[in-house]
Amino acid sequence: MEKVNGGLFFRAQDPSGLAQWYAKHLGITPAPADYQQLSWQQEPGPTVFAPFPQTTAYFGNANRMWMVNFRVTNLDRMMAQLEAAGIAIALDPKQYPNGRFARLNDPEGNPIELWEPGGQDVGRQHENPTIPA
Repeated sequence: MEKVNGGLFFRAQDPSGLAQWYAKHLGITPAPADYQQLSWQQEPGPTVFAPFPQTTAYFGNANRMWMVNFRVTNLDRMMAQLEAAGIAIALDPKQYPNGRFARLNDPEGNPIELWEPGGQDVGRQHENPTIPA
């Protein structure tokens, strides 16, 4: 079976400004302006794709239809980097079988979850990943 890898396209009030925010604070290279530039290159590792019920409270704001989950190598260092830039971030104090999590919002209010994989998700794929409640 052929499988996909990919990216994320979404609407923004200030696309250029938001792309720069993601580049500056999360290290995501903006989409190339021409065919001579490289796209964002991700490191291999587990990725979660999970539709949630329409009524979920997991994303925070009920008006948001999606939440992006980014894998990080060191959640403590990433949190310190964001906090030093004046970005509010909330650490989930619970350690889950598949790692640690923290939440923040981008400047347009889109929810972001940071995930430091650990335990069950390190180095292997899952058909049904454990999602913290």
